[in-house]
Amino acid sequence: MIIVMKSGAVKKDKEEVLQRVRELGYQPHVIHGSTRDVIGAVGDERGKAVLQSIESMHGVESVVPILQPYKLASKEVKRETSIIPITDTLSIGGKEMVVMAGPCSVETEEQIIASAMAVKEAGAQVLRGGAFKPRTSPYSFQGLEEEGLKLLAKARELTGLPVVTEVVNPETADLVAEYADILQIGARNAQNFALLKKVGQLTKPVLLKRGMSMTIQEFLMSAEYILSEGNQKVILCERGIRTFETATRNTLDLSAIPVLKEKTHLPVIADPSHGTGHYQYVAPMAFAAVAAGADGLIVEVHPDPEHASSDGPQSLKPKKFAGMMTRLKRFAEASDRLL
Repeated sequence: MIIVMKSGAVKKDKEEVLQRVRELGYQPHVIHGSTRDVIGAVGDERGKAVLQSIESMHGVESVVPILQPYKLASKEVKRETSIIPITDTLSIGGKEMVVMAGPCSVETEEQIIASAMAVKEAGAQVLRGGAFKPRTSPYSFQGLEEEGLKLLAKARELTGLPVVTEVVNPETADLVAEYADILQIGARNAQNFALLKKVGQLTKPVLLKRGMSMTIQEFLMSAEYILSEGNQKVILCERGIRTFETATRNTLDLSAIPVLKEKTHLPVIADPSHGTGHYQYVAPMAFAAVAAGADGLIVEVHPDPEHASSDGPQSLKPKKFAGMMTRLKRFAEASDRLL
């Protein structure tokens, strides 16, 4: 159920409603809207009728059932797109698009710093780089782990770019959160519910990638795991799904972007690098994602992709990335966005 507060409701009204929700055995989640607050009451569906009594409390406008199985992610809870703060000056979900860029894996200090400086010069606002890498083969490069996190922190110190990096298990989540500005949940972990709950208990924004075989409802239910633990800072990422097609690494499902924008208030970005697996397709799909309504992009950029430890074929060289960013501004403007 969602409890819609009146636009003039005072703090005391809201606190009394929160207390009553807890007394009835439900977990309250406050969602701040532009004109009023909404309180989501999550718990056992069988007893939700008792929540209807809250409608008579002072400051409450209405109590409405949430029809979607993803309660807190649904637009029934919040109509406008949530704006997720990353730093004091950067957020995702507003008029300005956000581009995250950098190598798939942190390999050396020289490599990550060169990448960070190049993507910043081209206009990226966030540095991406993997310190922990879940790989299909146990013999593939698994990342530098904490040493990689330290190198990302050094690159941030030198460039001022906030960092997004992947969390691969609950045991290392706190360590990654010490270094990262955004915690990424990769496609292979999109239904790792223990990990989703763990990052939901942290305060850092979470970039949740769609699993390679997930339906959109399953994707939103994964987001719900994070939201239900109290972390409202969730960013969705369409990164391609597995289909019968073999010409590309995955099939970038751009139709998912407008569908998600219709169903959820969470911001949505696209990953044209993993979505295609080939560098020559990255820019066209990035432009298409902007036209489809994406709030941002995450792109792999490497100074020497021919010798990259992972995902070299889909990584752009800095010069090509800079050219893409120049053209991307025109697509953003045509879509009434800023870059």
